[in-house]
Amino acid sequence: MQDAFIGNWAPESHLSAEHLNSMRDLNHRFLDLAGARAGDWAAAGRSGDAGLGRRLAPLSRAQRAAAANCPYALFDLRFEDDEYWLGRLSQAAAWRVAEDQGVDGETIDFVRLALFYAWHVASSASLAAHLLMGMRSQTANAFRRITVDRLPALVATEAVNLTARWSGCSAYWSALIGAAARADPAALRRVQLSGLQLAAASRLPAAGSPAG
Repeated sequence: MQDAFIGNWAPESHLSAEHLNSMRDLNHRFLDLAGARAGDWAAAGRSGDAGLGRRLAPLSRAQRAAAANCPYALFDLRFEDDEYWLGRLSQAAAWRVAEDQGVDGETIDFVRLALFYAWHVASSASLAAHLLMGMRSQTANAFRRITVDRLPALVATEAVNLTARWSGCSAYWSALIGAAARADPAALRRVQLSGLQLAAASRLPAAGSPAG
């Protein structure tokens, strides 16, 4: 069933089944993590993510898997922020593997996977980084220029930036969680399609601003 679902997204998203399967798995890991770490995220002052985590916690693994079947990331590491990532990736000499931001091990493990995947899709020189992760061109190019051995040193510092994508859009997350909880495939697909619209809208320049 999941493979059929991924196959249905492939022509619509212009992405390969391999990319979509990997994205689904990362999304599922993120939703599981958010449901499990809500208390820790609340203690760290991440009230928005903690609230989302508490809403995800009652979902079964199958319901989270259904919600995770999106042709885009449900998590974010500031990938749309060119200025931030250009600064971070240009200062490789200053990275420290041992930097400790007080982030739990499960979050560190997820961010490690997410960053390696982001580097992988950016290195493919296709549109996958833009379509899946919401990366701007300059950020994708900056990831493409670094070597894979530089990534572990980013993990500890970037883990504090992990958040739900469109965390400020409560309507999207309410609809996604609600459709997954009701096991309503048609409603779930409509919500997941609306995420494509959110992704496209986020790439539009603000009024009076140049395109990114």
